[in-house]
Amino acid sequence: MDKNQFSGGSYNNWERPIEQSTVSLNEGFVAKYITKVYGWMFLGLALTAVVAFLVASNEAFLISILKFRMLLFIGQLLMVGYLAVRINKMSSATATAIFLGYAALNGLTFAVLLLMFPPVTLMAIFGITAGTFGIMTAVGYFTKQDLTSFGRIMMMGLVGIIIASVVNMFMGSESLYWIISYVGVAVFVGLIAYDTQKIKAYAYLDSEEARKKGAIMGALALYLDFINLFIFLLRLFGGRRN
Repeated sequence: MDKNQFSGGSYNNWERPIEQSTVSLNEGFVAKYITKVYGWMFLGLALTAVVAFLVASNEAFLISILKFRMLLFIGQLLMVGYLAVRINKMSSATATAIFLGYAALNGLTFAVLLLMFPPVTLMAIFGITAGTFGIMTAVGYFTKQDLTSFGRIMMMGLVGIIIASVVNMFMGSESLYWIISYVGVAVFVGLIAYDTQKIKAYAYLDSEEARKKGAIMGALALYLDFINLFIFLLRLFGGRRN
């Protein structure tokens, strides 16, 4: 479980928003930009799903992957961290390649879920996740209220989840497991709205290259929100512990 470091409230040095008086950006332009972001996000989800199905269909390969689960997890963290820290130094093409590489790598680990849970369960949880994601996206897009403070609270909640999850790896507490799962759902539901509103601001960045980078980082943020919400819902309603 991870969340990109791009979710801070301040702009990085490549993120200087242009003055709306200089370039007229209407709601149609922002909507088109958001559509591009969601296009990248769904491409990432599709890539994860395809890789997961391919790996799950090859038992020998899947067994080999299970032996290196920790290395895969570390690799995923490094890719997300590198993208977040070095985004201002790399081209949009490189950022896109890293995002898609991360999505493909995530598919390797997700292949296990296809064997742990029946397809009907996975489809049902995916439907619930997609519906919740759609609702909270609409909230983040249309609300006039600034969600920056709300987002910071959600990020603090995320840090708490990570710490509690690490602690529970050693404690093995059933009660803490369920508490983490419920809090995790609440946190990522909130982050969907927050990240959606934040992405709208990326349409006002001062160059086309910066806006392309913003689209990739926004897609990564929403991708992680969707994936983590799916995992926590699966823990709650999938009928089996991960």
